[in-house]
Amino acid sequence: MPQRPGPRPSTTPTNPHTQLDQQPRDDQPRERLIGQIGTLPGVVWAGSMISVPGAQALTLPQGPAQGPPDAFMIGTEFAHLHPSPDQSLHLVLPPPTAEAAIEAGWAEQHPIARLGIISPGAVMVYAPRDAYEADIAAGLVRASYAYAIGAEPPITTGNERGH
Repeated sequence: MPQRPGPRPSTTPTNPHTQLDQQPRDDQPRERLIGQIGTLPGVVWAGSMISVPGAQALTLPQGPAQGPPDAFMIGTEFAHLHPSPDQSLHLVLPPPTAEAAIEAGWAEQHPIARLGIISPGAVMVYAPRDAYEADIAAGLVRASYAYAIGAEPPITTGNERGH
């Protein structure tokens, strides 16, 4: 996984787990991200059952939700997008993928996951600031989706050009 350019953004240390700076200047990265994940097979978009008001959740019907219990935050919700001005995402990744995303600077472990209350693969993926970062974030959502449906995660996490 390529390294995220620049320093990590500031975030809150507890719930609600929020990104405080480094948001995109306009809606184009968010629109690009949603365009790439908006048609994942079987995904039902709904209001998040665990996040702040206005957060959009990616959920699965019970049938396709074949991943392990640790693939979900609550019910069959495996990811959600925070509304503006935050624009970060929370999602659940297989622990090795979560570790790689954290190490490369794209994510941080959710504070409640650090306490062992929710899946250790629950992470905040930082708000994409441009098209390149939207592609990486979309790849991480696809990896979360693969985990939630019980499939092998994709080999790549999006745009693989070095940065």
